[in-house]
This record gives sequence, C-alpha cells and structure tokens, in this order.
Amino acid sequence: MSGTAGLDGWPALVLNADFRPLSYFPLSLWSWQETVKAVFLDRVNIVDHYDVRVRSPSVEMRLPSVVSLKEYVPAARYPAFTRFNVFLRDRFCCQYCGDHYPTHELSFDHLVPKSRGGRTIWTNVVTACTGCNLRKGSRLPQESGMFPRHRPLQPTTHQLQRNGRGFPPGYLHESWRDYLYWDSELDP
Repeated sequence: MSGTAGLDGWPALVLNADFRPLSYFPLSLWSWQETVKAVFLDRVNIVDHYDVRVRSPSVEMRLPSVVSLKEYVPAARYPAFTRFNVFLRDRFCCQYCGDHYPTHELSFDHLVPKSRGGRTIWTNVVTACTGCNLRKGSRLPQESGMFPRHRPLQPTTHQLQRNGRGFPPGYLHESWRDYLYWDSELDP
C-alpha cells in the first residue's frame, strides 16, 4: 500500500465473534497491516472505520478501527502465571500497605520465601511495593507481622479481564468505546 508513512497510530480493536474484546488488558489491538491482511484473508468482519484511507495500485480502502473475528476463539479458563498477571490480579496494589503503584515500582513477594522452600505459584505470590518487600524480607507473614490484604488465589481469565477494564489505556478511539464498556454496569 502506498502512502503508509505515519499510519502506525491507527490500530484496530479486535473483537471476538461475540463482539467482546479478545483481551481488555493489554487491550486486543492489531496494527493496521495485520488488520488489512485479515480483511483480505476473510478472517474478520469490519465493524467500524477510521477516516483514513490506504491505497495500492488496484485497491483503496478506509482503515478499519474495529474488527470482529469470524470464528469464535474461546478464552483460556486460567491465564498464564506471569508477573504482569499477578499485578493485574492484585490490581497493581501492594498487598501489604494497600497503595497503588506503577509496575516499575512493584515486585513479587513470596509468602513462604523461596529460601524456606516457598514456590513461585499463584497461591504463594502477592504484589508488593519495593519498601514492603524489603521490610518483610525472607520472613513468614507471622514472623514479620505483615499479612496480605487478600489471600492469593489463581484467577480465572474472566477475573483478570474484569480487573483490566478498570485500567483503560491512555488512548481510546471513539469507535472503540461502545465495544469496550458495553457489559459494564450503567450509572443510574
């Protein structure tokens, strides 16, 4: 396609066949190139467009801003155990002091420290700020007097997506809004 310089700012929101986003956090977005390819391979339906056009020698089209998959992709029941997913489960909140922090100021804390046989699993790891993590050190909660605000459990994908809706990205195109919050509770 010609004239593609500067089009990186035009991603498409990707919805599953049921018109729910594949993921809320991180938001399911495709680059304009991936989206155009999916359109031509007939894998998606175009739901909405940007007011931006791309051209090739034989085709001109408006860039899609929202697409839906033609085939439903079931979500995994349980998400991968990752640092980000632990932070998302705990809503980016230190489980000891209760304060919210950006990800670069958060860490894992093992309730039963690794040095004492603790494992890095959902039920033994909580989100902690750097200060609280250092203060607890390699002690058990009973020894440090520091107990997590919530018992750590393995979340479902649905629970993480629900938590992710509380942390919308900084940029939301107008055409995405109806599809990101349509299942949210409305204010009276």
